[in-house]
Amino acid sequence: MTIDKKFVDQFIKVSTRAALASYFLVGKKDKIAADKAAVDAMRSELNKIEMTGEIVIGEGELDEAPMLYIGEKLGTMKGPEFDIAVDPLEGTNFAANNLPGALSVIAVAEKNNLFNAPETYMEKIATAKVESGVIDLDYSIKKNIINLSEFKNKSPNQITACILDRPRHKKIIDELKSLNVKLKLITDGDVSGALLVSNKDYNIDIFLGVGGGPEGVLAASALDALDCNFQGRFLFNSSESKQRAKKMGIIDLTKKYNLNEIISGDSIFCATGITSGDLVNGINVIGDEFYSETFVTHKNSALTKIIKTKQSI
Repeated sequence: MTIDKKFVDQFIKVSTRAALASYFLVGKKDKIAADKAAVDAMRSELNKIEMTGEIVIGEGELDEAPMLYIGEKLGTMKGPEFDIAVDPLEGTNFAANNLPGALSVIAVAEKNNLFNAPETYMEKIATAKVESGVIDLDYSIKKNIINLSEFKNKSPNQITACILDRPRHKKIIDELKSLNVKLKLITDGDVSGALLVSNKDYNIDIFLGVGGGPEGVLAASALDALDCNFQGRFLFNSSESKQRAKKMGIIDLTKKYNLNEIISGDSIFCATGITSGDLVNGINVIGDEFYSETFVTHKNSALTKIIKTKQSI
C-alpha cells in the first residue's frame, strides 16, 4: 500500500496554515498562545481532509501545551486510514522570542506503520547513510566519532556534530571537544537538528543526544524517506512514564529502536518554517498574501524537496 501523492499538497497546507497562525504571535513572549494557535489551525485543516486519521504522536505533558491528543480522530472519517504525528509548533521558545528555527511539523503514515511514542525523553543518534555497524547508540562517543571519521575518510576535526545545548549534555560536549570535533549547539528544535544530517550542504555529520521522544519519531519519518541512519532509545525517569509506556504496548523499556522499527511503509513529512532557520525560511506576509517554505518528503514518490507556496491569508 502507498499514500496517494494527492495528499502531499493537502498536508503541506496543514503545516503552512499552522505556521501562519503561529506566525502572528511570533515575538509576543507567549509560547502557549503561539502553540495553541498552531494546534487550532492544524486541527481545522486536518478535519477537511478525506481520510480516517488518528493522532499517534501529539502535543503533550512535557510542554503543558494545548493538545492534539493521542487517540484523537481527525478527517472526514471517509477515505484511507492514516497514523498522524504532529508538532504544530516545534521551537516554542523560538516563536515566543522571535528567534530562528521555529517550525510546524506533521508526519503521516499508513495505519499501524508509525510508532506510538510516549511523552518522554529519547536518546538519539542520526547520520547520513552509513554501513551497518559504523554508528550505534551502544558505542561510546569516541568509537562513534572514530568510526564515522574512518567511514567518511575524514579526521575527527573535520567532523561536525549537532547537539542540543543542555546541561545534561555537558559530558558529551566535553568529550566531543576533546576529540576536536566541531560543534553546532542548538538551543531548541531537535527535529530540524536531526534533519541537518540529510544533506551535505548543511555540513552536519552527526546528530546526537537526548531530546523529546515524539520529536525523535517525527525526525525518523523524514530520515527514513531520505535514506539516512537513525537510532533511538526511550528514557523513563518515573514510574508514571513507565506505566504509560506499558499501556502503549512497549514491553522492553530499554530497547534500542532502528529506523525500520519506528516507521515502515509509505509516509509523508512536512516541516514549514515559521521563523527562518537552517532548514527553511519562515513565513513572509505581504499584504493579504503570505509566502511559505516547507521541507517535504514522500517516500513512495521519492519526493524530497523544499516547496515554496504563495497563498491568501
